[in-house]
Amino acid sequence: MNLGGSDTLWSVVIGALLATVGGFAATQMEGILRRRERERSAALLFGEILSALELITRITDEMRGRGDPYGPLTMRMLRAVRRETDTYDRNREQLYDLRDAKVRAQIHGLMVRITLALEGVTDAAAQIAVLEVAAGADAAAQIATQAEYRKQAFDYMLECAEQIKPLVAVLRPLARAAFDEHEAVLRG
Repeated sequence: MNLGGSDTLWSVVIGALLATVGGFAATQMEGILRRRERERSAALLFGEILSALELITRITDEMRGRGDPYGPLTMRMLRAVRRETDTYDRNREQLYDLRDAKVRAQIHGLMVRITLALEGVTDAAAQIAVLEVAAGADAAAQIATQAEYRKQAFDYMLECAEQIKPLVAVLRPLARAAFDEHEAVLRG
């Protein structure tokens, strides 16, 4: 009876089994690490977008309090807000890299509300510009109505922006970043 050949066969089978299990474990671990890195990347991206959006919105409100509330500088700042919402739109599919469905829904819902409020401000401003060209007696009442719509939309956008900091606080540990740089750089 040749036990040496049998032992060799068992050694090969056990070696193959261990190699298979090791390969499977390595693949699983690599997948977990890849998902965590994508989640961190998404948290960084959306934390940066939200932090910049909150800061720009706050500064825009400060500008609205000086001089013409909806003058050229305020409107430029609102275009900066728009660019941040556009950045969100271009990268929205990365939102699904965040595992927490509630956080994803909160971020997306907030961005939709901010975008709608921003569109309300810009639409009302455009209507006012058209009505000012018409400049009839009826136009004055319509301008006043549009000015009120614009103010309400702007105020709603500010209310929405107040919800950003708690979301950034949730993203902070996932991203392993503080997101304080925008404020620090801008305030000098």
